[in-house]
Amino acid sequence: MKPYQYDALVLGAGAAGLTLALRIPKHIRVAVLAKGSLTESATLYAQGGISVVLDKNDSVKAHIEDTLSAGAGLCDQDTVRYVVENAKRSIEWLIENGVAFTRNNDKKNDYHLTKEGGHSHRRIIHSADATGYAVETSLAEQARNAVNIDIFDEHIAIDLIKKDGRCVGAYVLNKGTYQIDVFSAKATVLATGGAGKVYLYTSNPDVSTGDGIAMAWRAGCRIGNMEFIQFHPTCLYHPDAKSFLMTEALRGEGAKLRLPPSQNSTDGKSDEGQAFLHKFDPRGELAPRDIVARAIDHEIKRLGLDYVHLDISHRDTEFIIEHFPTVYERCKEFGFDLTKQPIPVVPAAHYLCGGVVASIDGKTDLEGLYAIGETACTGLHGANRMASNSLLECLVMADAAADSITTLVTAVDHPQKIDPWDASRVTPSPETVEINHNWDELRRVMSDYVGIVRSNKRLKLARKRIDNLKQEIHDFYANHNVSNDLIELRNLATVADLIVRSAMQRKESRGLHYNLDYPDMSDSVTNTYLSLDE
Repeated sequence: MKPYQYDALVLGAGAAGLTLALRIPKHIRVAVLAKGSLTESATLYAQGGISVVLDKNDSVKAHIEDTLSAGAGLCDQDTVRYVVENAKRSIEWLIENGVAFTRNNDKKNDYHLTKEGGHSHRRIIHSADATGYAVETSLAEQARNAVNIDIFDEHIAIDLIKKDGRCVGAYVLNKGTYQIDVFSAKATVLATGGAGKVYLYTSNPDVSTGDGIAMAWRAGCRIGNMEFIQFHPTCLYHPDAKSFLMTEALRGEGAKLRLPPSQNSTDGKSDEGQAFLHKFDPRGELAPRDIVARAIDHEIKRLGLDYVHLDISHRDTEFIIEHFPTVYERCKEFGFDLTKQPIPVVPAAHYLCGGVVASIDGKTDLEGLYAIGETACTGLHGANRMASNSLLECLVMADAAADSITTLVTAVDHPQKIDPWDASRVTPSPETVEINHNWDELRRVMSDYVGIVRSNKRLKLARKRIDNLKQEIHDFYANHNVSNDLIELRNLATVADLIVRSAMQRKESRGLHYNLDYPDMSDSVTNTYLSLDE
């Protein structure tokens, strides 16, 4: 097989991957690999928006302070400042590339800004309630038309390739032909998103299986702060509703979280309709996500509920439909009228604050390997990501990484001959029962023992179960042909192990990590870094 050869290989086609590919100069050849269709990514489903200082009453200083406050002491201040200061430039670039943000009264340059948890000002620019869709589809169209970008959809990377102390590409499974190809490159970029599918309930799409993090770990990179998993407080609760978020902007516009009838109350109505977030935080519905998610989790467990209610029915019908058309229509599909009734919601795994340790321009511990977006751990989010800083990180990091890669590709040669993949492993295995069983057990273990509230006992139980699963998966991987499901399961098991090990190392509760055995925040402020050398 003749290997594919590019200047830059981008694994992942969400906001981070596509922005980087488009930011690279046209004389540099780029390959963008997508696991599914080009646009299938977490970006596509992002509803709320992107945080940026545009209002005259807001300031860069305030945005920085809000981000640092949400991050519970673990944010890197230089990274936060860089991202916030470059936010406006990134938004202007999106507008130039065709993203249509919602305006106030159709004024040309007056964009509607909303407010979300943790923010002290209205600074969330958005495209109605489908911002991610607007961003992803606009960038995908630009990438398809770019003369220097080749797109490979339905391709999943198996492992990174190292040669002479550098990353020189990746082994990639073509899901259409089941052939495993070599993609060699001067620079390889992990833009593979998060790992929400390691949990049973998640807002993430099926492609979010932590592939980049697992591959970087196997290649010897440090992984940081994996214990900080953000659970979005409000996912639609319905047996047929798969991973649908009720955007935080609803609460920014006045939606209240209320208690439904308690299944354990004597009259069935003792707590019905009561708002409860004010009991946990004076900011109520606008408290950071970790506080809101824990409050919901507490009330669900205290009262034996399956869900709580999110209620914005007190706002005008016209306002709700105009500002939240996607949420309104989606709720109608499942028999709920957002304008007339409260909607059942539960917390679900949403965002990974940790990842591959990287600088703001994406450089990792391995020369030639970059990590950007949710895959990376740069110190922007600290122990808790503030709402709508995620897409912003993708844009700013991708821009910085593009500059670094442009310099790199002029300074290094293409890698010499790379050994092909073992040709005996080129078709999917017919045995799927064990894969399906292990996939289900892994996600249940993580949800039961490593969720919103943790304890030493739960983490030890999780570690023991995951060790057994990892061994079974390793044996299966070593003796069967690779398939998409097997690649993803192998990566999920690695990510689950990293999350548990990180959680066990943190002897405190901070940000998104809450341990019943260590309920207080320690005076010592440290990141959790894991390496293969340990």
